[in-house]
Amino acid sequence: MGQTQKMNLFQSITSALDNSLAKDPTAVIFGEDVAFGGVFRCTVGLRDKYAEPSLQPPLQDGTSIRQAPGETGKDRVFNTPCVNKELLDLALASPSLVLRLLRKSSLQTTFSLPLISIVNEAAKYRYRSGDLFNCGSLTIRAPWGCVGHGALYHSQSPEAFFAHCPGIKVVIPRSPFQAKGLLLSCIEDKNPCIFFEPKILYRAAVEQVPVEPYKIPLSQAEVIQEGSDVTLVAWGTQVHVIREVASMAQEKLGVSCEVIDLRTIVPWDVDTVCKSVIKTGRLLISHEAPLTGGFASEISSTVQEECFLNLEAPISRMINY
Repeated sequence: MGQTQKMNLFQSITSALDNSLAKDPTAVIFGEDVAFGGVFRCTVGLRDKYAEPSLQPPLQDGTSIRQAPGETGKDRVFNTPCVNKELLDLALASPSLVLRLLRKSSLQTTFSLPLISIVNEAAKYRYRSGDLFNCGSLTIRAPWGCVGHGALYHSQSPEAFFAHCPGIKVVIPRSPFQAKGLLLSCIEDKNPCIFFEPKILYRAAVEQVPVEPYKIPLSQAEVIQEGSDVTLVAWGTQVHVIREVASMAQEKLGVSCEVIDLRTIVPWDVDTVCKSVIKTGRLLISHEAPLTGGFASEISSTVQEECFLNLEAPISRMINY
């Protein structure tokens, strides 16, 4: 993949957004605080970088003129008021969009406002037009998950809300490398995507990430550790938890765990999970969202139907904050 650079998770997201702005002159980023970099610093430097004058197409006489700065960066990465529903309504009219919708991580208060626009407009845009129109590259980025000091509004995991809505894709990465590749895939996808970013990993997760753009396919889970006794499934921050659990189980109990990162919540990779459960005969699913109605319920039901004769024990669900 060429040159790599050591990045944490928020830097890898910045790199993906940078690649997208450079590739597509119609792509824009707007939302609260994004012009100066955002609360979590994911858009640092992008406004200034794309505020430089650029050359317009040559005129008939072969000469060229330069655009004013206001026609580039300031119009492509800019702040907006706290009017999230109206921002999403505006996004639906844009041909290509990288949308930074949420400020800080007020998931409950801010998602309650644009929820109707996401569910009834963005998700149904293609269907109601008979596949004549779609949302272009509508990607809604949002902080997600527990952070230790963010109770009440700032430690929620609402992926199951959107998993119930046909027409959108829901993605949650576990690392900087995954974040950049999955985000670029979301931006290129013709369906509206919700890209949740684990807040606690913004600075904690660090690894080598390619500088140039690359994509990781959506809807494909990754088996990150093979095993024979039990399948462990998680996404986002919980992948790191179950990897540690798998190491402890092997060391102290001699239990061989197969670890799967689901990566895409909707549509999720049924084949990879079921293939693993058929091999191990056991399944444990871990997530941060509440147990009742959490996405583990959907996985449990599907695996129960597909792998009933292969199960050696009841499927277990676990929440871990």
